[in-house]
Amino acid sequence: MNNTLSQKVYKAIKQVLPPKELTPLHEPTFSGNEWKYLKECLDTGWVSSVGKYVDRFEHDLAVYTGVKYAVATVNGTAALHVCLELIGVKTNDEVLMPALTFVATANAACYCKAMPHFVDSTEETLGLCPKKLNDYLVEVADIKSGQCINRRSKRRIKAVIAMHTFGHPVDLEPLAEVCEEYNLDLIEDAAESLGSFYKGRHTGNWGKVSALSFNGNKIITTGGGGAILTNDENLARKAKHITTTAKVPHQWEYVHDQIGYNYRLPNINAALGCAQLERLPVYLKHKRELAHRYQKSFADVQGVHFYSESKNANSNYWLNVLLLNENLASERDSLLKISNDNGIMTRPAWRLLSKLTMFQDCPRMDLNVAESLERRLVNIPSSFGL
Repeated sequence: MNNTLSQKVYKAIKQVLPPKELTPLHEPTFSGNEWKYLKECLDTGWVSSVGKYVDRFEHDLAVYTGVKYAVATVNGTAALHVCLELIGVKTNDEVLMPALTFVATANAACYCKAMPHFVDSTEETLGLCPKKLNDYLVEVADIKSGQCINRRSKRRIKAVIAMHTFGHPVDLEPLAEVCEEYNLDLIEDAAESLGSFYKGRHTGNWGKVSALSFNGNKIITTGGGGAILTNDENLARKAKHITTTAKVPHQWEYVHDQIGYNYRLPNINAALGCAQLERLPVYLKHKRELAHRYQKSFADVQGVHFYSESKNANSNYWLNVLLLNENLASERDSLLKISNDNGIMTRPAWRLLSKLTMFQDCPRMDLNVAESLERRLVNIPSSFGL
């Protein structure tokens, strides 16, 4: 075996990990009250979309994140879809979002018959770049009657979705300033950033509405599940209404006053989430310790660096990130093959959304940083139990 970069990286990863036949990228841990709470749901029959654990989960999420209201949903994509509806995204509106994100970010906009509009990222946060976005809007946008209009497409640009990539917060303060200048609503796609803070405030507090995910691979899980976060009481009330099929409350009548969605999180899933949320501080502590071990292991490996949180952020390190030097990006696939062939799961970044068939005709700015990150980025095992 020669000493290529991919082999050096594989050895550095292996040095950190405990010996296992297979090390997943991120797997859940159930070490608290999960069985107790689930058994109570089964014993009492409260397993569907109404029950004390749904209410408690929403309350506990709001307390932990510092956001005034949380509305639990069946998954993070549903939460993001409703976020867009809550701020009034309409047919043919454009929604600015990073090209480097999971497909759900763009899918949610399409559910509203809106147009994804792809913008570039910055290597400092791995997320949307506020400065480059501002420069781009100077070039393509006009403010007419209080609305941001794309002078090229003539469509309204309604919102910006900031996705906190792998748990690392976007630089939210300058982004919020850009949104204010151009009359854009800010939504945080915080699906990956529960437990992450920006300038001392939890992610989800900067957007008008925000979305969380509790999929099986997230830092805490409800099996499937998500939540809408907001500090606006009216938006919170509307979110709960339309995620409950827009049913008007009544003791026996079934009356619905608008198109709604069957998006409420079942009580049995919320019970799992309550138990997981109790353990979140422990998960975060151990994940930071794992990130520190990786950082030390890669300190002397030339040609690659372990990505650490930016200066304004306290990250949950949901998925740990390696970035190969640009001139060594061709080694990425070799690293992926060596590690996966030897039972250590690694993966590249998502294919840029602008390259996917269904989004190829969507507007986009210059994406040179996102394209570079796509070539060079590798996620490595990040489970709490490691």
